[in-house]
Amino acid sequence: MMNESLLAQESTPSSSRTDDRLDAVTGAFSYSGRAIAHRLLDAGRRVRTLTGHPKRGGNESDIEVYGLDFDDPASLALALQGVNTLYNTYWVRFAYGPVDHTLAVENSRTLFKAARRAGVQKIVHLSILHPSAASPYPYFRGKALVERALAETGLPYAILRPSVLFDEHGVLLNNIAWLLRRLPVFAVGGDGRYRIRPIHVEDLATLALEASAWTEDRIVDAVGPERPTLVELVLQIREAVGSRTRIVRVPGSLLLVMSRALGTALHDVLLTPDEYRSMAAGLADSDAPNTGSIALSSWLMEHGPHLGTQYANELKLHFR
Repeated sequence: MMNESLLAQESTPSSSRTDDRLDAVTGAFSYSGRAIAHRLLDAGRRVRTLTGHPKRGGNESDIEVYGLDFDDPASLALALQGVNTLYNTYWVRFAYGPVDHTLAVENSRTLFKAARRAGVQKIVHLSILHPSAASPYPYFRGKALVERALAETGLPYAILRPSVLFDEHGVLLNNIAWLLRRLPVFAVGGDGRYRIRPIHVEDLATLALEASAWTEDRIVDAVGPERPTLVELVLQIREAVGSRTRIVRVPGSLLLVMSRALGTALHDVLLTPDEYRSMAAGLADSDAPNTGSIALSSWLMEHGPHLGTQYANELKLHFR
């Protein structure tokens, strides 16, 4: 039975389209999915989304809206009928209530099977840097299992592996800026010299559309041109927002206690143990060639005055 959140809105007039092929994006009203969907619309494509948050679309009537109901594989397959490329951004950042990474893996398998059943021509999938089935971290282990499940479908695919994404809607940089605007002291776990390789979400969207045209199955690290250490990143954000907060290094165990306490006060999850430990282990870094051109440092100086003026609550965004 078709999910009741099917809205099937089609808005872009056929006369203004340059390409009548239909593409689907999971989570087109979320973060990376929104950037990909808008890039597709700009290219004149028809866009459909499968989403668990159909009301977030607001006035975006140029996107056809279907429910992302993993308990109803038949409705998923029907929603994917006629789709040329499926851009998959579905995942969960951390376990919350009944939703965990094991369930996210099973949901991903259900989605891929529905895509094959519907005759989808290709899947462009967003993963993470350094996924591994042997990883001690459920996030990275789950991402590796999803990549394996995608390969096992037999469908043509491209896998893009980013780590930290940024733009004015990004939660991580925004909330670091928010804390720097308000706290007298900001703590960094360990020596803070572990690096990250951030990519602007628009660069990621551009890469995703390019990947849809690749003729061979490929796996690519989606990374920007800069590799700051975490301390360097925090200092850059502090300068961009005009903060005088003192940056201190603390043991990782203490950082996690502090993050948990602050998260309780904010009714949110600021940082999970696995997120800190994986970053400290270098899993947010890559030696791969640039796939993005927007430099984080330049972007911060331009957008600093507006960054972190409001807190972005992850639990409200995804679970409430």
